Amino acid sequence: MDLSEMIKIARGEIAADILLKNANIINVFSGEIHQGHVAIAHSRIVGIGDYEAKQEIDLAGHYLCPGFIDAHVHVESSMVSIPQFTRAVLPRGTTSIVADPHEIANVLGLDGIRYMLESSKYNPLSVYFTLSSCVPATDMETSGSRLRAFDIFPYFTEKWVVGLAEMMNYPGVLFGDLDVLDKLKVAQRHGKRIDGHAPGLSGRDLAAYIAAGVSSDHECTTLEEAHEKLRMGMYIMIREASGARNLLDLLPLVTPANSRRCMLVTDDRHPADLLDEGHMDHLIRTAIHAGLDPVTAIQMATINPAEYYGLDDKGAIAPGRRADLVVFDNFEDFNVEMVFRGGQLVAENGHMLPTVTPPRQVSLRSSVNVNWDGVNLEVPADGTRVRVIEIVPDQIITRHRVEEAAVHDGLAVADVDRDLLKIAVIERHLASGRCAVGFVQGFGLKRGALASSVAHDSHNIIVVGTNDEDMLIAAHAIEAMRGGLVAVDQGEVKARLALPIAGLMSDQPIEIVRRHMDDLLRTTRSMGSHLFDPFMTLSFLALPVIPELKLTDHGLVDVNQFQFVPLFAE
Repeated sequence: MDLSEMIKIARGEIAADILLKNANIINVFSGEIHQGHVAIAHSRIVGIGDYEAKQEIDLAGHYLCPGFIDAHVHVESSMVSIPQFTRAVLPRGTTSIVADPHEIANVLGLDGIRYMLESSKYNPLSVYFTLSSCVPATDMETSGSRLRAFDIFPYFTEKWVVGLAEMMNYPGVLFGDLDVLDKLKVAQRHGKRIDGHAPGLSGRDLAAYIAAGVSSDHECTTLEEAHEKLRMGMYIMIREASGARNLLDLLPLVTPANSRRCMLVTDDRHPADLLDEGHMDHLIRTAIHAGLDPVTAIQMATINPAEYYGLDDKGAIAPGRRADLVVFDNFEDFNVEMVFRGGQLVAENGHMLPTVTPPRQVSLRSSVNVNWDGVNLEVPADGTRVRVIEIVPDQIITRHRVEEAAVHDGLAVADVDRDLLKIAVIERHLASGRCAVGFVQGFGLKRGALASSVAHDSHNIIVVGTNDEDMLIAAHAIEAMRGGLVAVDQGEVKARLALPIAGLMSDQPIEIVRRHMDDLLRTTRSMGSHLFDPFMTLSFLALPVIPELKLTDHGLVDVNQFQFVPLFAE
């Protein structure tokens, strides 16, 4: 549709394609809800009011709002491909996402980023990208790739690239790391947003971080932290993920005066949560039930991220905007009934409608390479007290504790009675044989072991267990599947989920992935774990940019000091 045709249709001189009649329209500009009709031609909204159209759809007073936008998500954390992720979120009203391919980039580098770009094509979901800024996240771990500023520079000209992804290496910003500064400069030169990732950063260090050009943060866990970052000019992304549920804690931050600086994001969500709870619809529904004004909640998932990332044709119901629209029943249940993308009905009553173009098939090499000769899980007792990673339920932060070591035959071992389990990270990219071992509290396992090739951000094999034998069997099972998740009990693999795409994603439908994941969770509960999703928790225990204590293949990291510390405390 050329400009002259759009003008004629908007003036009523030519019939529109579709007229959505008798809608309660959510106006994200004025904050109002008003009754009316919405005219669509080709992929655009052309007018609000009474128009002639080739097709009329009577919404009978149901609500009409812009399609939802997830401003920060790692698709890899859903453990399915982009087409399968689309099947889960599009019927729930999500028409656009801003994805950070950080996880697959840490495994496969530019090949991983290209894979995500290519596999997002021809899907009925608009997938925008922020370019991964920290591959690897730090030099305290081994990743499958290293991306410098000159590696990602050419991708900033891509239509679908809208920013530099979460700058989690805030020490690199603060201490002037040249490559980090080059990445910031490249993004600014192209007029792109720079997203932040700075849990707990405060005071002058926070001021320096923001002054460097970082404009958002999704890692706030307390109101005090969120208030400080908001007052310093940051946009606050309020996260409700599978492993980090911050929405209810941070919602009191949002007021009529500052709501346009706030966004709702999912970050990381597993298949069961996507299928059972939902995606952005779940966040909006939860916010409304907690007392947030419904229009404000919708603004935080539509116009706010659209304006933040410069998606000027999305996020609102207005002439000239893309006709990405959601029809829902009421604010209490918030059931999404119809989803339009570019003026085409793509989902109805929770189900995607058939699409003309099949999903694009893209293949990748295997990414699990382990030298088992160097792997040894035994820990000689070099003292009586050990540093322990303490899990904080429903959070990805941990605490740094010191406990009396359990010693048997000169070796520090797990102590199930104290929920003191052994944890190991095994390098899987370069076949170096590197392996580090530590201790963790909070899993609750009474027997067996769990292992995963999903271990943010470098995604080495991570395994936790009550004994070395089950831990090694679990780690070997990961290699045999070319990546995945596994639960082992008394020497036997009890449940597994293969993730052959970079060791992060399945090539199967999301329903099958969910079925295997449910089996894994049932198995872990039978083994004693009380965590909501122990695999999600496990996946973050190797991330040395989230306080306080983490384990990488190089050793134990005190994140607050940003340095390695010995396992045995003085």
